[in-house]
Amino acid sequence: MKTLKAMAEHERPREKLIQRGTQTLSDQELLAIILGKGTRQHDVLWLARKVVQNIDKKGLNLTIDDLISIEGIGPAKAMLITAAFEFVRRRIKPTGLKISRPSDALPLIQHYGDRAQEHFLCISLNGANEVMQVRVVTIGLVNQSHVHPREVFSDVISERASAIIMAHNHPSGRVEPSREDTEVTQRIKVAGDLLGIELLDHIVFTQDKYYSFAEHDLL
Repeated sequence: MKTLKAMAEHERPREKLIQRGTQTLSDQELLAIILGKGTRQHDVLWLARKVVQNIDKKGLNLTIDDLISIEGIGPAKAMLITAAFEFVRRRIKPTGLKISRPSDALPLIQHYGDRAQEHFLCISLNGANEVMQVRVVTIGLVNQSHVHPREVFSDVISERASAIIMAHNHPSGRVEPSREDTEVTQRIKVAGDLLGIELLDHIVFTQDKYYSFAEHDLL
């Protein structure tokens, strides 16, 4: 990705936000605006990318120590980020959102559509199909060696969830499922049936498109 200095002015995060609105910015660009500036060694977009990579792994549970361990993030920036996390936790919670159709889940996941790697996500639901939690299970190719039922269901079981929706992005921009996507779906469905946890859907998505296994009667 280009450095901030190499970008045309209209491509820079702040200018994009002013001209086109917050929804047009990637997670990395939004965080770059929060951080404000970089360091002598790294520009703010590089720092934002590193922080986003860590958020993808640990979610909003990153501690100040976790953030300080990232090169270029000192105590001041770490406190700024954790304060923003806490504000989000208090004000914007996905819990209680009812999923009635695949499109209802898209606002919870589609910001992963711009990732360069595949992110495999799991949405836990209660008996009323209300969202309990959204988490990244794995990062990398979606296949049977990377996506194991143990990783998918470990937190789901502890939450006493009744059902799940799986989702992952396709960096290629195409949403048609691969053979590996179908194999993983069937494996997770079989494991869920044994555990009494229903797999409601597997959604393959990009920033502006999606494919639902449920809508295509593949579950």
